[in-house]
Amino acid sequence: MRIDGKGLIDRTKPISFRFDGQRYDGFAGDTLASALLANDIRLMGRSFKYHRPRGVLTAGSEEPNALVTTGLGPAQEPNVRATTLELYEGLMARSQNRWPSLGFDLMAVNDLAAPFLGAGFYYKTFMWPKAFWEKIYEPVIRNAAGLGALSGEANSDKYEKAFAHCDLLVIGAGPAGLWAAIEGARAGLDVILCDEDTQPGGRLNAETETVGGMAGAEWAASVVAELRAMGNVRIMTRTAVIGAYDGGTYGAIERLAPDVAQRPGAARECFWRITAGQAVLAAGAIERPVAFRNNDRPGIMTAGAVRSYLNRWNVAAGRNIAVYGNTDEAHRTVRDLQAAGLHVSALIDARPHATCDLDVPFFAGAEVSNAEGRQALEAVEIRTAKGVEKIRAECLAMSGGWNPNVHLTCHMGGRPVWDRDIAAFVPQPGAVPGLHVAGAARGVFDTAGCLADGRRAARAAIEALGRKAAEVDLPEAETARYDIWPVWAVPGKGRAWLDFQNDVTVKDVRQAAVENFRSVEHMKRYTTQGMATDQGKNSNVAALAVLADATGRGIPETGTTTFRPPFVPVSIAALGAGAQGKGFAPQRFTTSHETSVSRGAPMIEAGLWYRPSYFPQAGETHWRQSCDREVQMVRRAVGVSDVSTLGKIDIQGPDAGAFLDMVYTGMFSTLKGGRVRYGLMLREDGYVMDDGTTARMGAHHYVMTTTTAAAGQVMRHLDFVHQCLCPQMDVRFISVTEQWAQFAVAGPKARDLLTELLGADQVDLPFMGCGAVRIGEIDARLFRISFSGEAGYEIAVPARYGAALFERLCEMAEARDGGPYGMEALNVLRIEKGFITHAEIHGRVTARDIGMGGMVSAKKDCVGKPMAARPGLSEDLREELVGLRPLGEIKELPAGAHLFDEGAEAVAENDQGYVTSSCYSPSCESVLALGFLKNGRARHGERVRLVDHLRGVDTICEVQDPVQFDADGGRMRD
Repeated sequence: MRIDGKGLIDRTKPISFRFDGQRYDGFAGDTLASALLANDIRLMGRSFKYHRPRGVLTAGSEEPNALVTTGLGPAQEPNVRATTLELYEGLMARSQNRWPSLGFDLMAVNDLAAPFLGAGFYYKTFMWPKAFWEKIYEPVIRNAAGLGALSGEANSDKYEKAFAHCDLLVIGAGPAGLWAAIEGARAGLDVILCDEDTQPGGRLNAETETVGGMAGAEWAASVVAELRAMGNVRIMTRTAVIGAYDGGTYGAIERLAPDVAQRPGAARECFWRITAGQAVLAAGAIERPVAFRNNDRPGIMTAGAVRSYLNRWNVAAGRNIAVYGNTDEAHRTVRDLQAAGLHVSALIDARPHATCDLDVPFFAGAEVSNAEGRQALEAVEIRTAKGVEKIRAECLAMSGGWNPNVHLTCHMGGRPVWDRDIAAFVPQPGAVPGLHVAGAARGVFDTAGCLADGRRAARAAIEALGRKAAEVDLPEAETARYDIWPVWAVPGKGRAWLDFQNDVTVKDVRQAAVENFRSVEHMKRYTTQGMATDQGKNSNVAALAVLADATGRGIPETGTTTFRPPFVPVSIAALGAGAQGKGFAPQRFTTSHETSVSRGAPMIEAGLWYRPSYFPQAGETHWRQSCDREVQMVRRAVGVSDVSTLGKIDIQGPDAGAFLDMVYTGMFSTLKGGRVRYGLMLREDGYVMDDGTTARMGAHHYVMTTTTAAAGQVMRHLDFVHQCLCPQMDVRFISVTEQWAQFAVAGPKARDLLTELLGADQVDLPFMGCGAVRIGEIDARLFRISFSGEAGYEIAVPARYGAALFERLCEMAEARDGGPYGMEALNVLRIEKGFITHAEIHGRVTARDIGMGGMVSAKKDCVGKPMAARPGLSEDLREELVGLRPLGEIKELPAGAHLFDEGAEAVAENDQGYVTSSCYSPSCESVLALGFLKNGRARHGERVRLVDHLRGVDTICEVQDPVQFDADGGRMRD
């Protein structure tokens, strides 16, 4: 119910919404959870395994129970936390993990079977009969598993990604974070302040204390107003920082306000990559529950959440409230409830030494041992030194202490440190370089201490950045000693819940220890503790304490599980923003694209590029007719092909030659100017990564060409080699793939064509030569290289001239009985010559396997050379590149087929190799193929069996040299 005179919601703006089809009313500023509580709805969900009734437990992103599904159809989004879901007009939310309804869930029968479904039951049951697993057990379990569900329809919602840079990143806008931001801003730093809440202020928005003579929420609002007025501060609300990474980089997810997200074309979320010189983590702390029998009943909440709903959203969590805790938080909660005119039926303080000055039934040194009710709390049992007493209550506010939010400090391998004084883990200093922890995240739980700690952290960051902090007096605020009596689980019969979402109990953790799952990581996986969407934020520390007790160890010795990003759930659509539809597979077009399409060429994908498959002419009804004609055209006259998609990397610097020596197997520092050399590149593990040519354009200037498929990979590899292996080298490189349009001109009449275009003096290049040329007034580059086996050239011009040059080259070729040729013909030409592509260098072959072991220079080192020399990569029985021709009646040699000894059974144990590429060669008047065969180079002339079970092909073929046309290469050297 609502409490008049309190809260930060706007009661002048009513909002209607639906939950499970029923219409309710709330106000602007409400969350779905606060609005449901205001409408006396306490049952909001069902648990994962036992389908037990669950109500809201918290008021933040750590919520494990109140998960709902929003939207319909493609916009359906499951597992949305009701505690962070802003109320907006027309909101439609549905409870989940129930059937047929939330109030009557037939799957709750699982709760009756609980004795058979304890920790690790899935490892011990469903073992017999064996055939039942795939046919019965697994389908039933998979159908019952999960919480919410996606619609299965394509999501058309828009998501964005963005980048930001700042001097100081402040994570969390509570008192420590706000003061850190003020200190940084007044020191002249560029500041970004991120907070996952809609309203900065943190716990100040949920408490009744004063800061600087003002109500806490008002003081926070005044600081925010000052920050917003500064030109060097960006405040990002609804933005959770979810991960800490190398180099001062942080990931963050921003939720747009509902009214903004619903606008046409607006994004729902934005994933940020923020690079900060220094950062302050002021992410606060999470209140932990206490485990006791039936502590999961709807109406049992953390004490801090009860105060939040009361003071921020003016909602009473119940009319008759009991309070249970082991710190002064319990007394603070009673004080706030009574001030709002609510009845508190009991204050149960676990501390034997506690005293109370409030007008309330008080039980010191007592504990709550049981809760009664099914779909709502009705009463609690209190165990005191005198016995057990039952107290009527429809809400229990419980507090087991606070856990600092150490997660981000552990994302780079750091481990938190146990602090006995606060019975919690605190961050390890320096765990993340440049990250300073302040406030409750460091175990400082009073407001005055948080403000001072925020100043300390900010000034450390300011000093690290070489700036000077301004002298600013701290405002007066509440100070108090944190007095805690650790309570993790109340002894007794029945199930006491630790992980509310995954239904993990104290008994489950103890059973894991009995079965020798003593490691915290093993216990986690055996029980699924902390593996739900809340990642155990409410339960992990209590579970560790129970495990420590069960194994006779202390909590520090037991340790923690590994903290991994993200801190809060992040939609995959936000992580992959921009990668929907064509954003997932961008269409990249060459400068010749329009001309190719106008000539009727079917366009096929080559990496991310679109290239012509073939160029059909009148009377040709099959692609093979066009392909055969184009191959013969290149062999007899001249052909033109757009090869702009090949990666092109411009490399310059005094150490460019030495750098290329490191990345290539061969020597490039000795390459003469105006010459081109073929190169092979290895991965660090010794396998071939890519091949291509590199031309020396000047004394310190090289142009590298890569395959289309590996252009991006090679660029990343060069960056790695320079930054990690050769940082001392004076060399720079940049991708220029899209800056140059490049065309292959190949065939016996290629020289004649280019002589007409450029003039004889510019075409007079030796084989594997290169140089700058001019086409009229246009600067260009000419390379005498060939991927067809014919006399060939490649001519490159700035991309803006590509379309015109391609049309001109095609016209000139057609005047010489030639023309353009596509990918199909290009593939045939290279198979005839035994030239490799990534069909052959697919990541599992070495230089020796492809017959290029001699290209690994003995005079120098290179990336991958030591690993390539391993015995397993140089033995004679490895599969080696060979050529193949059919001998049997079946003339097919499909790629993907496997090779066997003639007469051997076609089973895996007898496998001798496989086919990588195949084609029909009009030049050889035969089907040809390339493939890998064990000890293949020593088996030329042998007969082997080729089998393709998928296509039903079984034939005999002859092993040959990979080069099956113009073996001495004379044609391309003419």
